[in-house]
Order: sequence, then structure tokens, then C-alpha cells
Amino acid sequence: MLRILRLALPILLILWLFRQVRKPSGPFGRRIVRAMNLGHAAMTDWGLQQVTVPKNAVILDVGCGGGRTVRRLAALVPEGKVVGLDYSAASVAVSRDTNAREIETGRVRIEQGSVAALPFPDRTFDIVTAVETHYYWPDLPANVREIVRILKPGGTFVLIAETYRGGPFRLVYGIVMPLLRAAFLSDTEHRDLLTQAGLTEVTTKHVSGKNWICATGRRAS
Repeated sequence: MLRILRLALPILLILWLFRQVRKPSGPFGRRIVRAMNLGHAAMTDWGLQQVTVPKNAVILDVGCGGGRTVRRLAALVPEGKVVGLDYSAASVAVSRDTNAREIETGRVRIEQGSVAALPFPDRTFDIVTAVETHYYWPDLPANVREIVRILKPGGTFVLIAETYRGGPFRLVYGIVMPLLRAAFLSDTEHRDLLTQAGLTEVTTKHVSGKNWICATGRRAS
């Protein structure tokens, strides 16, 4: 029995950690979210440099995690507004703490909700960002169509992620992503995902030596 417990405990711990990555919860989940703020910062900044962000834009960050991307977007739109959305209560709490000053001024708000049914009217946002989150969405094609619904005509969807199938670290991620039950798309599949949702001018960009991808598309005017 002791041997079985010794084998089972590491497996249960790994499964629990994977669950925390997908949907952080509790005090430990908040620590994970704060770590993600730091770990994804360079990739996020690179991805946002791939698009034009008007200073008066109204932006939604889907899967806002710890809120670092929201704060960065708020700095880019001094005359605009930014909304962060996440389905994890732990992420919402950390994101609100990260953006406390901007929330107080009314330029930022953080809400809890799901990409499967975004709680916003049609044609609300100039830009929608999704950073390191689409892997876990319940129905990727339907969820991207939901994002298109809330984009204004001419608005832009920006998907930024640290891995895609076929990147330089494909062997490692080829093992990790199935364990996480995470979508693992190729470059072509990312472009097809956005195109089939009705977006135009779809492009993907990468950084040499890294597994990063930035996929963008525009809703027709």
C-alpha cells in the first residue's frame, strides 16, 4: 500500500499543477498567475508590437490572467479603455490588484466570464487580445467566432502564444501540450482558425529561435 501511495502522490501532484495552469484557484493559483505576469511579459510586448494600437481604442483582453497585459494595453491607450476577462476567480482577483490604479480612474475594468459567451454587445471593441490562453478554450472555432461578434467592423483580433506545433521546441511541447489537454495548432491551423471565423488580412509572425506565435486578423469593415 505504501508503494502505491508513493507512486500515486507524484501523479496526483502533477495533475493538480496542470489543473492550476488551466484554471488557477486559491492562494497557490494566485501565485501562479503572478508568475505568469513575469514569465509572459517579453512575449506579450513583442506580440503587441505587431499591431497598431490607436490611443483611443477600446480593447478586450480575453483570459487576462494576472492582468499584466491589461496594464500594458492601458498604457498604450491613454484616451481609451481596457476590459480584462477571465473565468478564474483567482486570476480576476490578481488582475484587479495589478490594475488597481487604472480601475480607480475608470479606464480599466476586470470581469469574470467565459469566452464561450462573452458578456458584451455586438461590435463593442476595436481590438481583442488573447495571450497564452486559447489552448484551453472549450470550442476554439466557436469561441473565435464569438470574438468576431464583439469586434467592431475593421477591428483586430490578436492571438499571442508561446508555442505552436512545428516550432523549434516542438518535441518538448509535443509531450507537454497533450498532458495539459491543450490545443496544439500549427502555423497553418492558426491562420485557418481565424480565416474560417470570418476574419480577413490574417497573418502569423514568429521570432527566430523561439516558439512564439502572433496571429492577427481583421473583421471586415
